[in-house]
Amino acid sequence: MSGTDEERGGAVERDGGEEQGGGVDGVDGVPVAGGGVRGAGDGVPGDGGGVLGAAELFDGVGIDYERAFGRLPAQLAAVEWLNERLSPGSRVLDAGSGTGRPVAALLDAAGHAVTGVDVSGTMVELARAQVPGARFVQADLREHVPPAGGYDAVCAFFPLLMMERKEQIAVLRRMASWLVPGGLLVSATVPADIEGIEITWMGRRARVSSFSAEAYLGVLREECGLEVLHHELSVFRPEVPGGEPEEHLFCYARRGTAAEA
Repeated sequence: MSGTDEERGGAVERDGGEEQGGGVDGVDGVPVAGGGVRGAGDGVPGDGGGVLGAAELFDGVGIDYERAFGRLPAQLAAVEWLNERLSPGSRVLDAGSGTGRPVAALLDAAGHAVTGVDVSGTMVELARAQVPGARFVQADLREHVPPAGGYDAVCAFFPLLMMERKEQIAVLRRMASWLVPGGLLVSATVPADIEGIEITWMGRRARVSSFSAEAYLGVLREECGLEVLHHELSVFRPEVPGGEPEEHLFCYARRGTAAEA
C-alpha cells in the first residue's frame, strides 16, 4: 500500500558528555520492529523481570542486527530517494544509526556530512569501524543537541519503538524542528496500536509502543507540521532463523519554508 499526501489528504563520544541513543521488533501476536528501537536511552535497564532497556538490548544484539535487518528494500529505496534530492555535503542525521550500515554508509558514500546517533556503545563502536567517514555519537534522541543551523535531512528508521507514545511524539517534533526550511525527514516505524507491550525479540525481552499507520501520519502532519510527500506499507521477513514477516510504514516528509507559510 502506498500513497501521497494529496491522495490521503575507541572511547565513545557523547553529545555534551552526557547523552546516550537505540531498537526493537516482534510483539506477541503483533509483529513490531524491523529497524530497531534506537534513541530510547538507558532509562529502562532491566526492570527485574528481564525486560531490557535499549542500550542493554542493542549492546547484546550487536552485529546480528545488521545481519537480520541490513537489507530492507524499502529502507534502501528511501535512502536512494533522499540522496537524489540532497546536494553533496548536506548535513544529515541518522537517528538510531546502529552499525552504520546501510544508512550512514550510503549517505557517506554520496558525499554528505553524516552524524549518527545511537544509545548503544557497542553499536557506535561498530559504526565507527565500518563507516569511518561519518561521525557517530552515543546519545539519546530526547536530549541530542543539533549543530548550529540544523540538518538538511534526518533519517529516523525505527528509532522510537522503545519509548512511550508521548515521548515518541516529542522526539518527532524535535527532529522536525532540527530541519532547515525545506529539509526532509525520512522515517519508518512498525504500525501497531499498542502501548507498553512486552515482546521477545532476538531472544531478549523489551517493552514497546507504537501508533497505527493513520495515527503516525497524523503526528507527522499535525504535531510536527510536516508535509507528507509519500508513505507506503511494506512487509519484510528478517533474515534470521524463524524470522516472521513484519509490516513496516515508511514515510517521506518535508518541512515548509517561510515563503510557503
